[in-house]
Amino acid sequence: MKRKITIGGIGSVLLGDDGVGPYVAGMLEAGYKFDENVTVADLGTPGLDLLAHLSGTDALILIDSVSNGAPPGTVTLYRKEDILRHGPAPVRMDPHSPVLSESLLIAELAGEGPQDILLIGITGEQYEVGAGLSEPARKAAAQAVVEILAELDRLDTSHSKLSTQPFSAWWKPMAEALPVAGPAETLAPALTGR
Repeated sequence: MKRKITIGGIGSVLLGDDGVGPYVAGMLEAGYKFDENVTVADLGTPGLDLLAHLSGTDALILIDSVSNGAPPGTVTLYRKEDILRHGPAPVRMDPHSPVLSESLLIAELAGEGPQDILLIGITGEQYEVGAGLSEPARKAAAQAVVEILAELDRLDTSHSKLSTQPFSAWWKPMAEALPVAGPAETLAPALTGR
């Protein structure tokens, strides 16, 4: 029986580079086919409901932005031991980072934690409301995909490339989606889609 693997992008698409996790999850869903034992999900900004994604999963691969002092766009790999040993302190991802280590500890105590955990941390550059991904985060997203595929190989799980088309996120930075200012007739089409 194949091991159940969950790949989850963590972060808010409304906060600049914090959206890199969901962006990578979208790249994977659009560009790759995985064995049926693999689930790819945009986990958003989870609270303790992250436990639901940990329970019954044999291997967990998470992608999230981190603030670890490295240059923007740096990809850092954290294993289960790193996260459990240090907790959220040295790897400050964002306000939901304590939830990751707390959820892992609870799952471990309940005997339901994943055996293998890989957190792919991408050092962010900017987190402004309504901003898109920075250029360093976009470039790092491609490297994160390479790391995920290597981890799937290590876990003896097959994958195949579906598309060579560039991935286009479903969300747009607010600056692109809405005009900055203007008369009501200018704003109305942007807000109503007409």
